[in-house]
Amino acid sequence: MNVYFHTFGCRTNQYDTERVRQAFEDQGATVVASAAEAELAVVNSCTVTHESETKLRRLVRHLARGGQETIVMGCAAARDGGSLATLPRVRAVVGGADPALVLRAAGYAQPRVEPALRRFSSNARAWLKIQDGCDEHCTFCATTIARGANRSRPVAGIVAEARLLAAHHAELVLTGVHIGTYGQDRDPGRGNGGGASLGRLLEALVAAVPSVRFRLSSIEATEVDDRIAHLLVESPRQLAAHLHAPLQSASDRVLRRMGRHWYTAETYRERIEWLADRLPSFGLGADVIAGFPGETEAEHRATLDYLADLPFTYLHVFPYSARPGVAATRLPEAVPSATIRGRAAELRSLGLAKGAAYRQRRAGQVADGVVTGHQSGRIELLTEDYLSVYLSADQWDGVPRFPVTID
Repeated sequence: MNVYFHTFGCRTNQYDTERVRQAFEDQGATVVASAAEAELAVVNSCTVTHESETKLRRLVRHLARGGQETIVMGCAAARDGGSLATLPRVRAVVGGADPALVLRAAGYAQPRVEPALRRFSSNARAWLKIQDGCDEHCTFCATTIARGANRSRPVAGIVAEARLLAAHHAELVLTGVHIGTYGQDRDPGRGNGGGASLGRLLEALVAAVPSVRFRLSSIEATEVDDRIAHLLVESPRQLAAHLHAPLQSASDRVLRRMGRHWYTAETYRERIEWLADRLPSFGLGADVIAGFPGETEAEHRATLDYLADLPFTYLHVFPYSARPGVAATRLPEAVPSATIRGRAAELRSLGLAKGAAYRQRRAGQVADGVVTGHQSGRIELLTEDYLSVYLSADQWDGVPRFPVTID
């Protein structure tokens, strides 16, 4: 069987797709890069925005016109009330990302699924999923509904998988839905200074697989504890000096309406400034929502000023998108669509300016580069602080990680 894969959404979705891809290959299926060559398409769906679900439906219809049957898996599938199954040539809708369930939907009666991912085929770097789900209830978020409560993987299993991936990848990115809460479901003793935590997991990974560079995916700023901070400062070759710390808004009133009760603009600032003062280079990104219900023009301006004042190097800006079934849809004072688009444009412009200024400051400095791409006679490297550097392929001897000068 020839199988084509397409993934919408986040790194966690990309990891889930890789596990399903590996499971199909282990049954003898052939993974193809073109839908035209496939007998079956597996589409991993996202429910974060209305746009992502619109793109999903458009792709399924396109695949049907090409004659391919489709299995839809993932977050949108988990929240679907039956409409996805009515799309043309949809063979099955599988909520979540269990490879065994997807294989059964494809016709494999008793599939054998390896517990660990051995290689990340779609990227020179690899994602390493450490947990799934989230115990918080942000009023705008449908992911918690789709993925359920926090579930942390055992340390031993994560370390074993990291060793397998390290044979093929120079950088491993720890990912999940809410990685800062890693271990809280497995060992409540963390609250008393012991037990499982993301910091302890990172220490175990660095000790077990010192040859690779680990990187954190999205993590709440106030969940960067002292163990993590120590590794960021003292072990730059093992843990990349880069955080993607969701902010969403710099207005405490808007944060409360969002249900983001565990930090304020001030506590976020304190942790970021503490790290920035100690890291010679520091890639810092954030998610920001433009036009959340009730956000005033003054609050938007205050968020712009806050972002301008902190050392961000890029921003991921999301125009507010109402998701069915989430609490935010019941909030009053909706912001007009045109205003949302205007605020998003201002935020994106600021993010680009911050990124350009940071890169200019780093120009001429030497960084720790990991090769992430090779095409059109050039190689692309990613630095520890999340900058892309391009070199002629003639300058590359095939080593996946080496010092590079930022241009």
